[in-house]
Amino acid sequence: MKEAGTQRLKTADGTIVHYIDINGVNKVHNWDGAALIPQGNKRQAEYYLFGIKYTKDKWLEFKKDVNGIPWYKTAAGKAAGARV
Repeated sequence: MKEAGTQRLKTADGTIVHYIDINGVNKVHNWDGAALIPQGNKRQAEYYLFGIKYTKDKWLEFKKDVNGIPWYKTAAGKAAGARV
């Protein structure tokens, strides 16, 4: 099994595609920004994670969940009175 890493492809018309190879299957994917930029036009950029298309807002939500503290270490847990 090859190491999974995002690859970048630029076509002759200027389209930029970021993709990941998962067990021999290429899926459009990019955690760092738009995964598909048609003809280099950033206004038409599309956001994908593991081949599933998302809106920019939804993609930002997923990106926000990746960094920072884990979901189980939230302030709500302390406010709810975890210690009795």
